[in-house]
Amino acid sequence: MTEFFDDEDDDNRPRSLTNRQVLGFMAGHWLREPRKFAAIIALGLVATVCDLSIPWATRGLINAVSAPEKVTQAAWAAWASLSVLYLIFYMSRTSMFRVMNGFYARIMSRMVKEGFARVQAFSADWHASNFAGATVRRVSRAMWGYDSASDALIGMLIPTVLVLGGLAISLGLRWPVAGLFVAVVIVAFAAYNVLMSVRYVRPANLRSTALDSHIGAALADAIGANPTVKSFGAEAREEARFACTVDAWRWAVNKTWDRFNVVGFGQNLLLIVLQAGLTGFLVHAWSQGRASPGDVAFAITSFIVMAGYMRNFSEITQMLQKGLDDMLDVAAYMRTEPQLKDAPDARPFRGELGEIVFDRVTFGYESQPRPLYERFTLVVAPGERIALVGPTGSGKSTFVKLVQRLYDVQEGRILIDGQDVAHVDQTSLRQAIAVVPQDPALFHRSIAENIAYARPGATAEEVMLAARRARAHDFIERLPNGYDTPVGERGVKLSGGERQRVAIARAFLADAPILVLDEATSSLDVETERQVQAAMEELMVGRTTIVIAHRLSTIRGADRILVFDRGRIVEEGGHSELIARGGAYARLHAVTEGTAT
Repeated sequence: MTEFFDDEDDDNRPRSLTNRQVLGFMAGHWLREPRKFAAIIALGLVATVCDLSIPWATRGLINAVSAPEKVTQAAWAAWASLSVLYLIFYMSRTSMFRVMNGFYARIMSRMVKEGFARVQAFSADWHASNFAGATVRRVSRAMWGYDSASDALIGMLIPTVLVLGGLAISLGLRWPVAGLFVAVVIVAFAAYNVLMSVRYVRPANLRSTALDSHIGAALADAIGANPTVKSFGAEAREEARFACTVDAWRWAVNKTWDRFNVVGFGQNLLLIVLQAGLTGFLVHAWSQGRASPGDVAFAITSFIVMAGYMRNFSEITQMLQKGLDDMLDVAAYMRTEPQLKDAPDARPFRGELGEIVFDRVTFGYESQPRPLYERFTLVVAPGERIALVGPTGSGKSTFVKLVQRLYDVQEGRILIDGQDVAHVDQTSLRQAIAVVPQDPALFHRSIAENIAYARPGATAEEVMLAARRARAHDFIERLPNGYDTPVGERGVKLSGGERQRVAIARAFLADAPILVLDEATSSLDVETERQVQAAMEELMVGRTTIVIAHRLSTIRGADRILVFDRGRIVEEGGHSELIARGGAYARLHAVTEGTAT
């Protein structure tokens, strides 16, 4: 089971980004608000300068109180300096975090909104190849990844580097050998952390992050298909499957945390070396008469300040690396161009007639060795009702997808009302095509919202009129909350016929010149089918209509029936005409009629 998820992850997740590229993605968000970012950095620098000055102020205070002549004024001045430094330090840190709160919240909301928008722009094929639950997890996790990474970098790592470097220079100015020793240990400490984080921790962390996405995918997959699970009494099986995914994540995340602990052990060893070396040097200098009690206090305070930062380095590294890895997917999404982009000269689609022309179209799916359509040509007249029939895989659904421009053709062109679909705005094109699918997917919103999805600005009266025309008003009125009744995820609270009529009401409200009916009555009982069929007959009036049909009895009234086979039209004509020919359509009709009987 885990291997199945691994394949999905490797095939569909862009994993080529480095830490530097993800940092660049994060920095791009910072620089979109340069004044706020500059204020945060400035306040952080003020706090860092105070931190660097505390050992010097401590040295002055110790020297003042240990002087034989007991100069009280100097001691109080040193005390005041130390106290003011602490006051400024805490005030600047508090102010920095106050500014950061709003700054972070805006970036996090913008990041998740832009990530969602980019995923929305990806092709239908991309979405079909990715688990919806995993994609949701990746997008939502990115904003919290930003929060962790920014805290680690701005609030912790940058001050740590500045304080450690500054104190090494301060020590070097007073005792060059001690300063050199501290600098060497700090450089070794930084190099150790960077190398261990990138080479040792990151691979394990990427693995556990990927499996975290798999948990979301497995949950969405099982919960979304809960009716199927219950119908087969498969709860225990799904629990076992989910447990395998969670256990795989548990082992992976435990390995990641263990690696962080190994890195932390090495950090503590270097910290001990720094403490022992620095304090040993000062004790030796004091014994030689080359260091005052204030100098010793300065060195000890410097170490305490450095140790405070270095002791947290393991946590900082963990936060930064995990935050970067959590942002990786959205950063990669933002670097991935949508598979179907509007042309630079794309104009809004303007069409009222609904004429469709396939002009020598060649198209094939990437997974297929040869094109499905080769120099395919067809003209659908304005207002014509055509029915597409043929075996599975013959090209019926592909025809509709190409009309909607869910895929681009390799050769030729598709014109609607004289406009090449490759050169018009995709949104306006699809708004001109109303689709009633075989299994309508409704949103977990009210019935009114689902109907109005076709035209968000519609009034309540217009929504109700569309429902009446779709033969849906009566059953809606019988519901406890009428049009305000939530339909459940994908409309599970409604029956198949009710969902179908809501979808037809939505198509009525769209009032599009082109209508696509994808076997809209195939799974309905006879009585419900009559109601839905009557609604569809009214809906088709005055529109170019494409009907994909498996039950041939539903298409007798079509102006033209097109029989597809392997991407070609092998027969076309009216129902009676094709039956009389005794060809492919007649054979299909005999099979379906026999099955129905």
